Amino acid sequence: MEIVNSYEAKTHLSRLIRRALAGERIVIARAGRPLVELKPYQPSAPRTPGLWKGKVRIAPDFDEPVLELERAIFGDDEDAAD
Repeated sequence: MEIVNSYEAKTHLSRLIRRALAGERIVIARAGRPLVELKPYQPSAPRTPGLWKGKVRIAPDFDEPVLELERAIFGDDEDAAD
């Protein structure tokens, strides 16, 4: 592993990228304190739809208003009608 300061990383970025692609571990630091690691991009695996099918149940009234919550937020509308 090589630790490179941020100024040197800006100056020699292309060279550091080539080294990282070759398998070297490059850490970029500021004032001697490691900040980031330069490594090759690895795309994540594509998502497979339907993995949760049959494992989750949504109640039929999940989107019904919660009167207690509405009253707490907006107040009681019965008083406003008077």
